[in-house]
Order: sequence, then structure tokens, then C-alpha cells
Amino acid sequence: MLLTASGPLLILTSHQSLRDQKLLEVLRQKGIGKFVGFEVPLSLARARYGGHFQAVESNLHETDDLRVLDFNGQRVFTLFRFEELGSPILIEQA
Repeated sequence: MLLTASGPLLILTSHQSLRDQKLLEVLRQKGIGKFVGFEVPLSLARARYGGHFQAVESNLHETDDLRVLDFNGQRVFTLFRFEELGSPILIEQA
């Protein structure tokens, strides 16, 4: 889950961490250089999104390793409680 200047969004990626330099570069290229992130357990996202999660996951490839699972910030905030997530990750890239 990324809390960005334009609002929250939930991404699905093959990268192991939000701190992965390759992922950070992809996000920066998409205009997301500063965010507060939370690593959502896959099992929790899968349970909350059901078939939509499966559809997005099936389109995740090594060459295209980032998909937006949800860009509706209100829904993301409704589906996940902060206590279910780990510690926030603060990222600020130049």
C-alpha cells in the first residue's frame, strides 16, 4: 500500500520489498518518488480482493513486475486496518 501525494493505492509486485532499488526506480519513473508504504501480506490482499486479486496476479510477469491492484483510496483505506500492516516505510527519492 502506497500513500502518495495523489492518494492511496495498492500495488502488486514481484519485488520482495518496497525498499528494492529496482522497484523504487520503476515507481520514480511513474512519478511516485515520495510515499509512505506498508507491505500488505499477500494472503490478506488475496482474501480481501478475491477474484480481482487473482486476475491481477495472473497478469504479473517478470518483465512487467508491477500492477496496480486498487487505485480507489477510499476502498483501500476501508479494506485494511493499519494494525493489520507492518511498520510504515518512508521513501523520498530525488
